[in-house]
Amino acid sequence: MEKAAKKVTGATEVAGTAEEGASRGASEDGAAARSAGQVKKAAPAKRAASTAVKDAAVKKTAVAKKAAAAKPPREESRTALVRRARRIDRELAEVYPYAHPELDFENPFQLLVATVLSAQTTDLRVNQTTPALFAKYPTPEDLAVANPEEVEEILRPTGFFRAKTRSVIGLSKALSEEFGGEVPGRLEDLVKLPGVGRKTAFVVLGNAFGRPGLTVDTHFQRLVHRWRWTAEKDPDKIEAAVGALFPKSDWTMLSHHVIFHGRRICHARKPACGACPLAPLCPAYGEGETDPEKAKKLLKYEKGGFPGQRLNPPQAYLDAGGIPAPPLGAG
Repeated sequence: MEKAAKKVTGATEVAGTAEEGASRGASEDGAAARSAGQVKKAAPAKRAASTAVKDAAVKKTAVAKKAAAAKPPREESRTALVRRARRIDRELAEVYPYAHPELDFENPFQLLVATVLSAQTTDLRVNQTTPALFAKYPTPEDLAVANPEEVEEILRPTGFFRAKTRSVIGLSKALSEEFGGEVPGRLEDLVKLPGVGRKTAFVVLGNAFGRPGLTVDTHFQRLVHRWRWTAEKDPDKIEAAVGALFPKSDWTMLSHHVIFHGRRICHARKPACGACPLAPLCPAYGEGETDPEKAKKLLKYEKGGFPGQRLNPPQAYLDAGGIPAPPLGAG
């Protein structure tokens, strides 16, 4: 009897253990199923995130490859540099066939004065200011005897108006006394005038007298460094180095092409690399915004559909979609 009871008890314990095992198994199976469901739900999100990361990595790699491909070799020969520089200028000529000096002027005197006034301000501000100046003082003789305080008041919007007043009155006196009221057409004469340096002189020579000259302003310096045309920092040395890459006959229009590009696309802080026609040729590609849509929003003047610098721009500029600048106080 005792043996039978023990057998029954043992069987019961075994059965109970089996039931507990089955119950635990079922519970574990349920948890596993729920976990698998969660994994399945999470999988698409993880895959999407992974795909986005991969796409970004591919895009970044493509940009890096494009930038690397554009960089000239470290030991670029002189011949290769000349060819590359001239090819860039040819491309710029196609992009800006209407490139021109962005100061309004009707004669050499007006261009000379406007160029002196353009220091530390925009051509737009100069163009908005000079109509009143030239209406009151149309000739060097008139400006030479002007009341400085009255000239200062007219020039106030251009900044540094006291120093600029001294320069324009001083150069007007020099023109009246030494050159018969006429602007000289020689570099050595122009640089002797108050407030006139080589950059100003070449602007006048190139655009008022048709004599070739390079205008090495801040835009010109920035771009020739990005294109690795020269590593020189001094404006006179930049002028010499870049001038040696091109025929003299190209210098004036080269200046316009480079400055136009610097103002419209290849900006100092946010160059629009993704909208730049020179991207395949540019060693500095990737320094700015490379996304085409974002880059388009950075374009300025006629490239961005905005007014330009001149109140009276050339017809070719207007035909290309350029918009005249508003006069002082308008809008």
